[in-house]
Order: sequence, then structure tokens, then C-alpha cells
Amino acid sequence: MAFDVVFLEPCFPANQREFVRALAACGARVTGIGERPKSALDADLQNWLFHYEQVGNITNEEEVLQKVRFIQGRVNVDRLEAVVEAHVMCAARVRERCGIPGTSVKSTFLCRDKPAMKEALAAAGIPCAQSLGSASTEEIREFANKVGFPLVVKPRDAAGASGTVRVDSDDELRAALTSFGVERGRSVAIEEFIDGHEGFYDTLTVGGSGGSGSAGEGGGRIIHDFACHYYPNVLEAMRTRWISPQFITTNRIDTAPAYTEVREMGKKVIETLGLTDAATATHMEWFFGPKGLKFSEIGCRPPGVRAWDLYAVGNDFDIYKEWAMAVIFGKPSQTLSRRYSAGIIALRPSCDGNIVGYDNVSEVQRRFGEWVIDYHLPEPGTPTQPVSAGFMANAWVRMKHPNYDELRGMLDFVGQTLKVRAA
Repeated sequence: MAFDVVFLEPCFPANQREFVRALAACGARVTGIGERPKSALDADLQNWLFHYEQVGNITNEEEVLQKVRFIQGRVNVDRLEAVVEAHVMCAARVRERCGIPGTSVKSTFLCRDKPAMKEALAAAGIPCAQSLGSASTEEIREFANKVGFPLVVKPRDAAGASGTVRVDSDDELRAALTSFGVERGRSVAIEEFIDGHEGFYDTLTVGGSGGSGSAGEGGGRIIHDFACHYYPNVLEAMRTRWISPQFITTNRIDTAPAYTEVREMGKKVIETLGLTDAATATHMEWFFGPKGLKFSEIGCRPPGVRAWDLYAVGNDFDIYKEWAMAVIFGKPSQTLSRRYSAGIIALRPSCDGNIVGYDNVSEVQRRFGEWVIDYHLPEPGTPTQPVSAGFMANAWVRMKHPNYDELRGMLDFVGQTLKVRAA
């Protein structure tokens, strides 16, 4: 009997096609819903898809609902999947209205609304930064007086550091609230600024039962997990041009006792937010500093910046296939090797404008060629992107090594040596 999966937006971003590939390879019939016409899909993607429907806006609940109900009139839809932050709430609401199993609207909301998330986790005893969600300037100022500066202001449903602002004074807070539109009634998240090292913890879980009639081993069970470290912390990295920021996934998660607390916290977060009814990829941010381990936030979707590519290389496995196995069968099919640590370093152009050229590319290749996974060096003449656009906005290099500390040193050398000239 066919296992039918509806997948939202198989074309964009580029790695979306890998989820479709993996589902098809594991035996699912995949129907895609996306914003592009079917003719814009490449030949492989069209081959992997059983059917395709076009919508004007993939986040428009009514449009997607209409298409899903049309599909349900022809096949029994077993799952409706979305793996992009902006798509997950639409998917959850349509699932609920159509009676399709999967992550609930409540759990999806808690993973997107930062103040509600923190309230639920704090009630469960999970250490978090003090936070407030409010559209009242008076209430926000009272919070600032109580907690003290610095503070962080962000959209309630921001992904990662997107739109996040640090404020260190009453004047900066006032300016931030104006820019966010609080005086016009927009609610924002205000948080205590946590000093310390920042990292993230990502998981792939299975639900209480697999698809295709096979039983899982308990809802929310983590089948694969990964720990990563930022250098420096994201808020600083995304706002400072001279920094070549990096993040690294460690291969020491199974052997270093320091990760035990992170893993235990992650498991408790998954249980507290109810991410136990379906196969789920999660992305959790954390801080460790003078106040100990503090949870930051979670997304019920894979991490961005193609971090899954690093997990695949570091562990000699097809992570997209594992996700598909979790969705369809509720169980893993591969064992992680933990052979390599793997990381990315972003290389910032010397100024905004157009890329002119690069310095010392051959030196990096000569020293570390065997450890380079891949790289992106835009052609001269390419317009630069702003620093705040993220790790992969301009040039970048991805590398691997069996020793985490050696990899850190290699990435540092790349950042100090490979220069992106712009004018």
C-alpha cells in the first residue's frame, strides 16, 4: 500500500529537493505543493514527485488547504511535511484541518513564539533567559528596569538571530521599540542578554508510531543528535564585518561528558513542547557561561545554513534518508560514525560593492586541500551582500577533520589568510 506524503515547496531553497529525493527513495509517493510552475522543476525533481500543485503563496493557509483537500480526494494523505521555518505553521494548521498526523498547531506555536516558548519551558524547570512578550512600551520599560541592560529585542517568531537587536540603554531600547513598531501595536519579544559561549543542538526524532504500519519505540525518541559551536556568538558575528565567523559540529558528543547536560536539556525541551507525535527535526540554541547552561530557543525544523550537509559528511551517512525513514517508518536505518568534526567559515568582503578578487586561495588549498569539503567564491564583479545576510551570503569554505581542535585551527587560518577584496 502506498505511503503518500505532501511536501511543501520542493524547489526553494535549493536543498529542499533532497527531502523529496529521500522520501521517494524510501518508497513514498510524494506530492509537492510550491509557488513555481511545474515546468520550472528540474528533470530529477519531476521524476521524484508523484504529483505537483502550484499555489501563489506557500504560506497562505487557505490556498494550501484547498490543494491538500484536492489531493485527499484522490489519495490517502499519510503525512504533510514542511521543513522551512516560514512554512511550518501553515503546514500545522492545514494538517489539523485535514486530519493528517503530524506536529500539532500548539507545539508549532510554542516553537515559534519566543515568549510563550520560554514561559512553557521555565514552568518545566528548564533554565532560560528572563523574557517578556509585549506590545506595551510601559510594560517593556518595567521589564528593563527589573532585569537591567543589556537586553535583546526580537520579533516573536524570528528564526535564529534574524531581526534581533541588542540594546544597552534606555535610548537604544526606545529606538528599537520604534523600529519594531511597538508604538503602532506590534508585539515583540524582550529577553535578558545571556553572556557566554553560544552553540546549538539539533535532533531527529521519531513519533509514537511509524508510517506504513510499523511501530516506533516511543514518541519523541531522539534517533540522531548533533552539537555545534559558534565562533563568535551569532549576534556579534552577524554585525561585525572584520570577523570571519564559523560554526563547527563536534564529533565528541558521545565521548565528552560536557555534552550530557545539553542532551538532557534537549530531550526535556522536546517532551515539554509536545514534539512527540510525529517524526520531527529540531534546532535548539543554547548558551553556557557564568550562569551555567541556558536554553535559548527551538525550531521544529532542520537548522539553516545547510548544517545538515556538515552532519552528513561528519558521520558518513545520508541525513535526508534518515529523516525520510523517520517520517515513513518511525525508525532509523543508519549508524553515525562520528568520524569527523565539520565546519563552515564565512569570508566577508572588505567593503560593500562588487567582488574584485581573492588573496591566498592557493595557499589554503596547498595546506588543507584534503580536508576541504567544498567552497563558494563568487566570481569577480558579483555584487556583495550585507554582513547581516548570514554565513553563506558571500564567500565561504567548509572543512572537516577527525580532530575538533585541529579543525578549529584550520578554519582560523582560512579566516586570517583567504581575503575577499571588494570595491
